[in-house]
Amino acid sequence: MSASAKSTKYVDYEVRGSTARVTLNSPHNRNALSSALVEQLHQALRDAAADPNVRAVVLGHTGSTFCAGADLSEASEGGADDRTRQLTELLRAILELPLPVVGAIDGHVRAGGFGLVGACDIVVAGRDSTFALTEARIGVAPAIISLTLLPKMTPRSVGRYYLTGEKFGADEAERIGLVTIAADDVEAVVGTITAELGRGSPQGLRESKALTTAAIFDGFTDRADELSALSARLFASDEAREGMLAFLQKRAPSWVAE
Repeated sequence: MSASAKSTKYVDYEVRGSTARVTLNSPHNRNALSSALVEQLHQALRDAAADPNVRAVVLGHTGSTFCAGADLSEASEGGADDRTRQLTELLRAILELPLPVVGAIDGHVRAGGFGLVGACDIVVAGRDSTFALTEARIGVAPAIISLTLLPKMTPRSVGRYYLTGEKFGADEAERIGLVTIAADDVEAVVGTITAELGRGSPQGLRESKALTTAAIFDGFTDRADELSALSARLFASDEAREGMLAFLQKRAPSWVAE
């Protein structure tokens, strides 16, 4: 990571009352999960956990995209093992945080951004939000993010959207369990939820969250290493290199028939 990337602020942190607002602020690359952004997001989560007055974290975004997934400009440079490890550790950090995390999505979610959505305890999505698991279209698969998605999404929806990469909206995301509430006014609904969370005790919130994440952690124990190896292998493959290059060059990859 360059010195300039380290010094650039990609994640904003602010405490409002009993709520820590953590905002992905890298709109130039659609809040992609660059190494710098992931590192700063980790720090924001640590800051929230260390504040005895904070009862909940709201994970939001600037720009029209919540998160576009992996930073393909970095992915095309190699280092797949490191990026896979970073994403796994980030999802684990959100799940292990002793505070409920509320996703506030008023934009688009693509590929690895789904992992963040799946890791959140409660998710509110605006009606204009769109979702698409596009990994298969660039020669990879939703490997690591399956750890948080498979326990949340319905089996039939996983079969459809993992394979087709097609786009769907907030109402469908609510129907299949990806988000909690599809809302006309994201901020209003998030405000209502965080007000309720503010009434919880630190112990009560921590232990209640642990009950809801226990099954997801079973997946981390059983499959994290396997899925990490799969993700690293796929990203290092010739097909993935062609898919990522085609994406960056805004053209169809070689396997798409004209």
